[in-house]
Amino acid sequence: MTGKELRELLIDKWGYSYDVQLRRTQGKIFVQVMWKYLEQASFPLSESEYEEHLDSVADYLNSLGSSIQVQNFIQETRERPRLGKAVSIPLDLGERAAEWFL
Repeated sequence: MTGKELRELLIDKWGYSYDVQLRRTQGKIFVQVMWKYLEQASFPLSESEYEEHLDSVADYLNSLGSSIQVQNFIQETRERPRLGKAVSIPLDLGERAAEWFL
């Protein structure tokens, strides 16, 4: 998955270019689709910065082997990002999980 493909996935699902973050909480890694989006006047990144950010997130997902998992979750979820509430996607890293927490 590329950053461009990730952005298209977000737009196809929710109609906006939402911010995406990787978070580590309670020994797990999550992809969070935040409630802020590029089309907002108050969004802190320019379009090129946003594209670079999504490229780096997509690279991490590819290296974790989780891009298909995230893609499927986004396509199937009924949740949507809203003010103060991100859509959290838990990543199942299987046996590789330990190498990401050292």
